[in-house]
Amino acid sequence: MEPKLIEGSGGVFDVHVDGKEVWSKHKRDRFPEHAEVLNEIGRMTDAARKKP
Repeated sequence: MEPKLIEGSGGVFDVHVDGKEVWSKHKRDRFPEHAEVLNEIGRMTDAARKKP
């Protein structure tokens, strides 16, 4: 994984990993805590490793 910043406008803050949404400020109506984003990324990568 390599992080990349894509600038937005209008208060948009979304985090995507491999095309999958990890966090959306618009949907949750708040910014995440750092641990929330890291935990979600960890959960997604763990699930991907378990797939046959």
